[in-house]
Amino acid sequence: MPGDKPRRIVALCGGVGGAKLAYGLAHALPPHDLTVIVNTGDDFDHFGLRICPDVDTVMYTLSGNDNRDTGWGRAAESWSVMDEVGRLSGETWFKLGDRDLALHLLRRQLLDSGERLTRVTQELAVRLGVQSAVLPMSDDPVRTIVETADGDLAFQEYFVRGRCEPKMTGFRFEGAVQAAPSREVEDALSHAGLRGIVICPSNPYVSIGPMLAIEGIRERLERASVPVLAVSPIVAGRAIKGPAAKMMAELGGPVSALHVARLYGKLIDGMLVDEQDRTLLGERHDEDPKLFVAHTVMRTPEDRVALASECLRLLEELR
Repeated sequence: MPGDKPRRIVALCGGVGGAKLAYGLAHALPPHDLTVIVNTGDDFDHFGLRICPDVDTVMYTLSGNDNRDTGWGRAAESWSVMDEVGRLSGETWFKLGDRDLALHLLRRQLLDSGERLTRVTQELAVRLGVQSAVLPMSDDPVRTIVETADGDLAFQEYFVRGRCEPKMTGFRFEGAVQAAPSREVEDALSHAGLRGIVICPSNPYVSIGPMLAIEGIRERLERASVPVLAVSPIVAGRAIKGPAAKMMAELGGPVSALHVARLYGKLIDGMLVDEQDRTLLGERHDEDPKLFVAHTVMRTPEDRVALASECLRLLEELR
């Protein structure tokens, strides 16, 4: 955007859906004006390796290495290692491609050398060619536990192994009370040049929820001197990707974009909903966040940039 003044933007992001908007923002802004703070409540150790699904999805998407056929993992992936693990009767419920494994091996090596997860992520992002800043929400471990009718499940056990089939009765974020945002996250949310904060169309419960459970992040959003704009992950009563709609229904709430806005409440100044949900404007109460309407379904790279540009326009309007 030649001639534009710097517009530092922070995006709070989960996995696939959020990463698409992060891609759009990265292409609608000068590269170094975007910081993406990513959920790590999904992280877990597998085969002795630290797996960071949302962080990796964001890095792969911003670097153009994402697998658009599967919606997760790396492009041009191969599966020789997992095929052999299966042949040797090992666990194969969580698929790790060969190229993906290379990243996890390097992460393990860097963590074992004493580096913080934030520094490791920054290093890996640079090696992948990502120009925007990608930050884990914390260097401290926070683990999302899904409470179900079948008992408590770690998030990946629920999401991947269980395919989201168990009925959800609640959730909690172990370690969140003790966790703190990294100094890089604190700096991003309090930067003097910050122009706005975008909450990407990620699951409000288990993608954005773990971040908001960290007091240092929630507090900075509550006290933000810049507008906070959310984009709904629910369109016409359905989730574009993932179990958000199923969770919403099982927790007793209406499955709607307006309900997402009410979940965020006073943390946000407005929410962008899809054209298909225009009728929600008539259902909004005075105490609800403002609602804005645009095409929010991102099928193409051009859709991602168009939605990001609309977010930037609305942030300026909200200022």
